[in-house]
Amino acid sequence: MFLNKLFKQTMVSAQDALVGRDQSIQVTNCHQITQQPIQPPFDKALEQAVVAMGCFWGAERRFWQQQGVVSTAVGYAGGFTPNPSYHEVCSGQTGHTEVVLVVFDPQQISYNQLLKVFWQSHDPTQGMRQGNDTGTQYRSAIYCSDEDQLKQAKESAQIAQTLLSERGYGAITSEICLAPIFYYAEDDHQQYLAKHPEGYCGLRGTGISYP
Repeated sequence: MFLNKLFKQTMVSAQDALVGRDQSIQVTNCHQITQQPIQPPFDKALEQAVVAMGCFWGAERRFWQQQGVVSTAVGYAGGFTPNPSYHEVCSGQTGHTEVVLVVFDPQQISYNQLLKVFWQSHDPTQGMRQGNDTGTQYRSAIYCSDEDQLKQAKESAQIAQTLLSERGYGAITSEICLAPIFYYAEDDHQQYLAKHPEGYCGLRGTGISYP
């Protein structure tokens, strides 16, 4: 058990990653809560953000609850395997982390407000895990749509680090970079906690209050 956990906390190389498939996973293009599309094209007035905060079930719910968020979807990003399945990602052999795509109206909620949700809703100092969920698929990340988001995300990390250090936490391990390809997760995982209200949610914050 210990060796398996250690293995899953080690990032797979591109050469050793699973082959994957050419065909994308088919999903129902309608959000369970908002009834809006979860796949592009989206309205030109809307913007997108992609974050990873551990298990994507609870993370997605946290964002669809925010006023100004029009749609959300869960998927996989940051790895090597094209169009991976959930079981492949959980094997630790794709390199992907579980992510949430957030489609939002910037006139109602700013990107910085989404970053506040991100920093307050999980522990970004845990490396290849989040709470009891262990593995590379649970690592923290902010995948940015453009250079402006990237600048804001890096500045927010500096603020969050100060707040976390004051509480005795270590260095932030969140990956912050321009967004890689987002692969949609299977229908069963989309808005999972809307379909299963008593389902598992491992989100735990650190108690910081991001300004």
